[in-house]
Amino acid sequence: MKNLFRYAFCVLQSLLFIVSSFSVYDSKFKIWVDRSAMNLTSETKIAFDAITADEMRVSDSEKKQCRAWYEAHLLGTDAPAYNFTVGGREFQKHVDDWAISVGKESAPGAVRRGGKTTVITLTHKKSGLVAAVEATIYEEFATCDWTVSIKNEGEADSPVIKSFNGADFTLDSGMTDLYFSRGSDAKNDDFELMKSPVSPLKTVFNASGGRNSAYLPYYNLQGKNLSAVMAVGWTGQWYTSFRQTVKGVDVIAKQEFFKAYLTPGEQVRSPLVSLTFYDGKNALKGFNTFRNWESNCVYTESAYPVTCTILAGEFDKRNSDQLIEFIQGMSQEMCDDVDFLWMDAGWYEYTESWYDGVGNWLPNKARFPDGLAPIAEAAESRGMGLLLWYEPERCCQNTRVYNECVKHPGWLVSKNEEVNMVNLAFDGCCDYLGELVANSLKDNKISLYRQDFNFTPLDMWKQCDKDYFNGRSGIEENHYVTNLYRYLDTLLEVNPGLIIDNCASGGRRIDLEMSRRSIPLWRTDYNCSTELGEIKDDAFTASQVATYGLSFWLPLSGTGLNAYTEYADRSVLTACSQRSGYREVREMMDENYYPLTYGALDLTKYHAFQFGSETRGNAMVYRRENVKSEQYKLMLNGLDPAKTYILTNYDDPNETYTKTGAELMDGGVTVTVTDCPKCAIYFYEALR
Repeated sequence: MKNLFRYAFCVLQSLLFIVSSFSVYDSKFKIWVDRSAMNLTSETKIAFDAITADEMRVSDSEKKQCRAWYEAHLLGTDAPAYNFTVGGREFQKHVDDWAISVGKESAPGAVRRGGKTTVITLTHKKSGLVAAVEATIYEEFATCDWTVSIKNEGEADSPVIKSFNGADFTLDSGMTDLYFSRGSDAKNDDFELMKSPVSPLKTVFNASGGRNSAYLPYYNLQGKNLSAVMAVGWTGQWYTSFRQTVKGVDVIAKQEFFKAYLTPGEQVRSPLVSLTFYDGKNALKGFNTFRNWESNCVYTESAYPVTCTILAGEFDKRNSDQLIEFIQGMSQEMCDDVDFLWMDAGWYEYTESWYDGVGNWLPNKARFPDGLAPIAEAAESRGMGLLLWYEPERCCQNTRVYNECVKHPGWLVSKNEEVNMVNLAFDGCCDYLGELVANSLKDNKISLYRQDFNFTPLDMWKQCDKDYFNGRSGIEENHYVTNLYRYLDTLLEVNPGLIIDNCASGGRRIDLEMSRRSIPLWRTDYNCSTELGEIKDDAFTASQVATYGLSFWLPLSGTGLNAYTEYADRSVLTACSQRSGYREVREMMDENYYPLTYGALDLTKYHAFQFGSETRGNAMVYRRENVKSEQYKLMLNGLDPAKTYILTNYDDPNETYTKTGAELMDGGVTVTVTDCPKCAIYFYEALR
């Protein structure tokens, strides 16, 4: 009977996916349908078993498993992990249509930090198409990733390419559970982790109009026979699907809409896909191995748990002298604790508000006659850098970018009076914008670049396919997204050491490719204040839920709240902070992550999580407003059972507990949290 009900739910879920596919892609209705579909078979009250520090280490068998899969499915072509159809013939079924050459494996780090890269070249025997698979293995993290590009090197238009799947394989996992997270939709359950058995009918996840509003493109596939964390990098309309078979799980990842021939010299690419292999006994090992790979191999070397504090908001009217005076008046203690001063929108010329001046990427001459460099220098003299906000992909009428783009066909796409898309799909437009912003950052001595993106582009991309690319589906999006990465890479090349903040109405562009270049310092717009400057009633609880869920996937993220109590400060504790304080806590938050107690949005329940290594770390225990009990059993995770640890109350150093790792993981310590609401913080450290 249980299986019958489950199958019925799967059928209903499949029907909802069909409804979703016919919905407007940037609509609230589609997001509601997508979330409703997964709610049918998923749970959010997820328990995780204890795991020792030794079990957390990547084993030789996991490394060998990764290497074997990598060689079989990426270096080999008997069962390739990718697929595409050319002229009606599917690559996986007609490999003999292609001449295949496997390049030499690079030295570690020569192409990708911490990895060894190989390029596999596929030359089509009947046309000028040449495909290249860039595959990288990161053996210390039992991880591999790859992208597929296809270029027309012939002199005539190519055959039509469709079903261009960056991932198209069966993971031999046996019966499998799927962990995934909601996206950023300015809701109080943003990033909530969910778990569902993989359905025998296709389970679909995709972007909402080109942004991650419903779900994130990160998945933990915990199987009976094999387990892996999969991530997708595509900052557009990505698509993933999973289907349970007798053998394992059929996996597909792609740009959702693509069917096009290529003109001579034209090139397209697939999403980036990664797999992190782990022993499937405890999903936490997969999550943390993936996090550690991101920290060591994906993020730019300049990224770290930054501390910011606001210098000027979007409605600030102060000039250079006033801002410099403010910086000079900051206490030394504050300066020592802050990495960057935050200047948000409105630093450029505008008419009525910051919103209508987007595209004027020169400092307002009346306020900043010498630009922003003097302000950045004042900050640098106090040991801080300057963060500056841009929204380069949108411009308003009569701004500098708008007036240049209208001179070139295709460079500007108008949606309404407030949204004119700067069309990065055109190489010349990408070059122009990259040079303009890169030099703006350099001239103004900006060390942290904040990029926002406040519209959904999919409908505009589809229109451009018709207007500029002869109706070839997906060409505009593919060129746009590819050039978006090239644009960001230009900023990093021109400004060595630059850190990029990835904002898109909150965290709606969180994916693996963006993690190669950026970190999200503002993960959800649910934390925005109302027009009256008030925060939402459940903002503290929602912030705790977001940290709990997003931390499974990202070591570095940030948020903030317009509230300044101790409980508010600790509710928005993240690795990257928008206010000073708690540095010793936050600096451990990019290490291993262990969920302890999930309270969801229930104010009657404790909520707790842990960050750190086997030798040191911290736990945050939230006694919410309506929790009656003062006692909480704190059981840590990821420790060495044989080592002795001292556990210390952050607020009362005299409250200490000396226990072995086994005792802290098996029985824990009953702590008393007298105040309510209260976030109690406990540090643990192994004794020598």
